[in-house]
Amino acid sequence: MPAPIVRPAGGRYRASMATPPSDPVDVATLRAWTAPGADDAIGAAAGRALVLVGLDGPDPGVFDGWSPGARPLVVVGVTPGPTRAGPPPADHPCDVVVGADDPLLPALMEAITRHPVAASAGAVLLRDTLTRDVEHGLAAESAVYSLLQAGPEFSAWRRSRASVPVAPVPHPVLVERDGDVVTITLNRPERHNAVDRALRDGLAEALTLAVLDDSVTVVHLRGNGPSFCSGGDLDEFGSFPDPATAHASRLTRSPARLAHLLRDRLTVHLHGACMGAGIEVPAFATQVVAAPDASIALPELGAGLVPGAGGTVSIPRRIGRHRTALLALSGGRIDAVTAADWGLVNQLAGASDQNR
Repeated sequence: MPAPIVRPAGGRYRASMATPPSDPVDVATLRAWTAPGADDAIGAAAGRALVLVGLDGPDPGVFDGWSPGARPLVVVGVTPGPTRAGPPPADHPCDVVVGADDPLLPALMEAITRHPVAASAGAVLLRDTLTRDVEHGLAAESAVYSLLQAGPEFSAWRRSRASVPVAPVPHPVLVERDGDVVTITLNRPERHNAVDRALRDGLAEALTLAVLDDSVTVVHLRGNGPSFCSGGDLDEFGSFPDPATAHASRLTRSPARLAHLLRDRLTVHLHGACMGAGIEVPAFATQVVAAPDASIALPELGAGLVPGAGGTVSIPRRIGRHRTALLALSGGRIDAVTAADWGLVNQLAGASDQNR
């Protein structure tokens, strides 16, 4: 979808549709687009949340104090060549800084254009996530997630697919204790350990027991089958009676909050698909070990949502908000080596180290 060009017109600004989104604008144009009195030509309400800004490098000084604040748009800074070597400074006002040759850039542009409401909501949420403590960060994330469940993009996603009921698993979470060591294993292998209510509640119960028992000094979290966890079970998405009830439930039984409380005793072992909740909850742990076949992504934007299992809180604390936004707004996957290089995992392990 084309992005607008803004030109002076009678003391105000008017939008034309001359510049495609693949053509970055300069900072001066960005300032004009977001100046007080400008027409509402960009932003989620106009269906055009993507703004590409051409940059010579990741130095935030070129913006001279400009910030997107809470504006409902996604500001993507595009630098020459690749930018995977390191993240931009924490105070960089862009939501994402990416190289023109980065393979995630096309996916990023397409995803934001297809889901402007969810993408801009995620960008705004991430801008000050590191200023909140974990408790308030989880509450803010859940509130945004719940609002988006009542939005048009999530509704369209639900209409696009048929829900297939799945028979419940008798024991979706297994717990074993050996002295002061507890091993918790996700046990829906035929569903790649997708998180349904039963698995979520079982995981929350197991983590709660470990949090309350000081004699437990080490907790290992693993997944049975070909994947650690493929994220939320899509056949349960949006199945609560209303978003407000879903929000209350999410705050009451939160594996993310419990993983944070247990973080210094918790080691998570990743393998296979680690999507959505499958990386958002593990990122709270002090120690995350990934097998070479681990594949990590935040795919929620494709359903018109933001990460809802704690990822906007846990992942920025490991890799910064800009790289988190790159993952969350593109839906792109990274491998175990990249995750280790970024600091999203602490250690790479052989497949034999995983409990399959």
